[in-house]
Amino acid sequence: MTTKLDELIRLLDLEQVEENLFRAFHPQGESGEPGGRLFGGQIMAQALMAAARTVPAERRAHSLHGYFLRQGNPAIAAVIKVERLRDGGTFSNRRVLVVQDGEPIFNMDASFQRPESGRRHQMDNPRPDLSPPQADNIPDYLYASAFISWHHEFRRLQQQSPQPPEQFVWFKANGAVPDDPLLNACLLVYESDNTLMGTSRLPHRGSFQREQMQAASLDHAMWFHHPADVSDWLLYALDSPSTSAGRGLSRGSIYDLSGRLVASTVQESLIRLH
Repeated sequence: MTTKLDELIRLLDLEQVEENLFRAFHPQGESGEPGGRLFGGQIMAQALMAAARTVPAERRAHSLHGYFLRQGNPAIAAVIKVERLRDGGTFSNRRVLVVQDGEPIFNMDASFQRPESGRRHQMDNPRPDLSPPQADNIPDYLYASAFISWHHEFRRLQQQSPQPPEQFVWFKANGAVPDDPLLNACLLVYESDNTLMGTSRLPHRGSFQREQMQAASLDHAMWFHHPADVSDWLLYALDSPSTSAGRGLSRGSIYDLSGRLVASTVQESLIRLH
């Protein structure tokens, strides 16, 4: 039996229909998220893979900005259209549209850069002084997904009372991942969508029933600072500076074990009470 990670990697191997047109499939035997929705992280990862397939191989994604337009249907393959906006001496820019049943469900702009050296800095001691979980402490059910995701202070986060709008999550791929920078970047995009929305709901715990909330990702932005190896533990430090008007804003910083910041994320989500 293949693992969820094997299946995800296969889904990222898109079918190329024409030069700038791709077909993307979804997990078999599942209905995506609860309620029959596709997982946004999957759509973003497939959109980035499609865009990357149209740029020179040495150019790597350094940023993406996407909007979720409609609920995706896990029973229907998605068509991904890539528009080649610009190929300069250093940067390539692509616009991506993901379509189902003739209607767009997601659009994204992505930028790629030819590798080059430059000045570097990182804020002093930005990463929390936390250690990844020991293998013996990881419950079996966490191995059922493509990624192993370990929430620091999990018990506190489950309390139905207001919590500070921040959380820390260790994650890594649930198996071996080929040493392919593009594949690792797409898998990082996939997992980056997993905990952002929930962070904006933490201060409001106990004041609503989850079934009474309409929740959905509205947009997602991501910046890649250094190549990441998703086969090893990464720390996702998340916070939510604001919620208002039925929307929650969340931010994330992803660090490797050395404390290097490898990626940053920002997402706004719908958290509307019925």
